[in-house]
Amino acid sequence: MVQDKNILVCVSGGIAVYKACDLVSKLTQRGAHVKVLMTESATKFVSPLTFQALSQNPVYTDTFDEKDPEKIAHIDLADWADLCVIAPATAHIIGVLANGLADTMLPTTLLATKAPIYIAPAMNVHMYDHPAVIKNMLQLTEWGYKFIEPGAGYLACGYVGKGRLEEPQTIIQVIENQINQKQLLNHKRILISAGPTIESVDPVRYFTNHSTGKMGFALAEKAAELGADVTLVAGPVNQRLQNNSIERIDVTSAQEMYEAIHERFSTADIVIKAAAVADYRPKVAHTEKMKKNSSDLSIEFERTIDILQTLGEQKTNQFLVGFAAETTDPITHGIDKIKRKHLDAIVVNDVSEEGAGFGGDTNIVTYITKDHQKIPFGLDSKEGIANSILKQIATDLTKKDDK
Repeated sequence: MVQDKNILVCVSGGIAVYKACDLVSKLTQRGAHVKVLMTESATKFVSPLTFQALSQNPVYTDTFDEKDPEKIAHIDLADWADLCVIAPATAHIIGVLANGLADTMLPTTLLATKAPIYIAPAMNVHMYDHPAVIKNMLQLTEWGYKFIEPGAGYLACGYVGKGRLEEPQTIIQVIENQINQKQLLNHKRILISAGPTIESVDPVRYFTNHSTGKMGFALAEKAAELGADVTLVAGPVNQRLQNNSIERIDVTSAQEMYEAIHERFSTADIVIKAAAVADYRPKVAHTEKMKKNSSDLSIEFERTIDILQTLGEQKTNQFLVGFAAETTDPITHGIDKIKRKHLDAIVVNDVSEEGAGFGGDTNIVTYITKDHQKIPFGLDSKEGIANSILKQIATDLTKKDDK
């Protein structure tokens, strides 16, 4: 799986540097194109010449050592890499990256790359458990860095515990599994909607719902991880995307969401309508603030366009997935929507169930196929649910293509 991949191995200073030699050797033997970037302290443990011999490429150690006058070395490396591995990753280099510092060539290069970054820590067991290190690792995880946890055992410092650099073979297996997973939706064009819509009453008041967009954003992030080209149409939410390859379109009203989705629908392979779009809007949106008075207020509503149904009626080869948040009998309502809206699948949940409501970090859903097969996904994080949904979509697409 790593054959012909451009892999940048970043080596920071620790006794586990000797394992990085084995990692570079194994990657090269598997047909990967490997370049090595070392911190100054790493060169105290193993000579750059060793890595040059193993990788059959020049080794980089200094930001100001420009090997080719026509290129800026750290930018050229950042653009060249298909993926980056930091092994070993010391507490220091993890802290440097978590704080966005660019004091040496290693962090400067990693700040400039768009490639996935894998971090394999190696340090004393107490350092690994220190709150500052934990905080830095959590920050990097939030930004999309992938950690390969250290193993437990006898450490060079004499302690026994977690902190030993994972074995090179295991590091490669983790990377290959990720590459393999990324092929599930490789280059599929996925259009996802997320969040609520807002329907104005006047300049200061509006109607909306409790959707936060967390589920839709989790789907977008996971779809990108699985290799898809993702466009996310988002209602007004406070969510942020970690993967900057995702195209984000921000909208406010149901009408704006309708227009944004239909504009992009014809070029999509998969469409997932996870947004909680308003079914009704005020018939009249006042241009001036409505003044209160002593009488009751009645507001007349009109139906918004049913975006999902219009997509179902117009689809050609798109795989169309709806979402249905229900409070009673979600399976029955979901099957009915599959028929009425010409869907390929629907994801239903009971938002009154604990762990499955709006705004939480978890969900409980049932994926229902076009032929009414029901696949339950129990309580899990929204990221975990998103991963399960997308893998099921990939399976269904394979079945569809085989027919």
